Amino acid sequence: MDFSGLDLNLLVAMDALFAERNVSRAGERLHLSQSATSGALARLREAFRDPLLVPVGRKMTLTPLAEGLVEPVREFLLQAEAILHNSPEFDPATSTRKFRLMMSDYVETVVMTAALPRIQKIAPRVTLELWSKVELDAETLERGEIDLSITPTRYLSPKHPSERLFEDEFVCLAWSGNQEVQDRMSLDTYLKLGHIVVRLGRLQQIPTIDEWVVERFGHQRRIEVITTAFNLVPQLLIGTSRIATLHRRLATFYQRYLPLKLVTPPIEIPSLEESMQWHRSRDRDPGTVWLRATLKDALEEGAMTSRVASTRPSSRPPLRYRLPAARTRRQK
Repeated sequence: MDFSGLDLNLLVAMDALFAERNVSRAGERLHLSQSATSGALARLREAFRDPLLVPVGRKMTLTPLAEGLVEPVREFLLQAEAILHNSPEFDPATSTRKFRLMMSDYVETVVMTAALPRIQKIAPRVTLELWSKVELDAETLERGEIDLSITPTRYLSPKHPSERLFEDEFVCLAWSGNQEVQDRMSLDTYLKLGHIVVRLGRLQQIPTIDEWVVERFGHQRRIEVITTAFNLVPQLLIGTSRIATLHRRLATFYQRYLPLKLVTPPIEIPSLEESMQWHRSRDRDPGTVWLRATLKDALEEGAMTSRVASTRPSSRPPLRYRLPAARTRRQK
């Protein structure tokens, strides 16, 4: 097979340059110096007889030829990676593979704290690299840069396979010394108290589901604290009269370590479903198949051993409002 003298390693550099459209950032992705990355770009320009990247103002843009090469180059690299990992079986006991997973800090806590002890026992040499999912952006998955994404089912990409992982519901969480919060909470109390909320994204512009539900009913809460991390919410409640609407699994986790109490919300909030999704090129990869099964097993085992009656909120009072659960679209 004749590649006209082209070093195929240059395609890795090309992929990074196309993704970043910036020599310095591409070099950081490749762990190369700026001069080495510039040299790779020069060799690519010579091989393809095209500038590939051209300056437009303060930015770089792709030439028409480069635009047509973006997807074929990425698919070629993904197929090459699939060939390298193509084996009839995956032996976790001896594997030294690194898995890259992307999820929110909420999922890291409720999933990975259950899974990591199990993984360490059965796959002691495997490395797990956890990427924070601060924005609901499918580009990282689309480029095949991660092995597994865990995301709300409603945000799944229709282009790649997925599997349901778990379901969660929302509860109200408060400091145990908060005298404003009793066994049951009225809507008036819910709206009167100050709230701690989570907003995602660099500009904190993406509201979480509980905020969307409240705004849909036309009620405005007293939002007194905004954070970008679900894991900070329980800690920020301590010593205050504020409340938060949080996932039950996360609230229950922190109730083991902090003086907190859980109460049923005065409005019915649709449950949240989280799913695993992976790039179609990894659908039959034995390692990824093992990882998915391990996460599910760890969650199921944790659910069986951590059901404690005292951690559940009191019986739900009569609902004043009811919102039908949103329909989700899942890719099998």
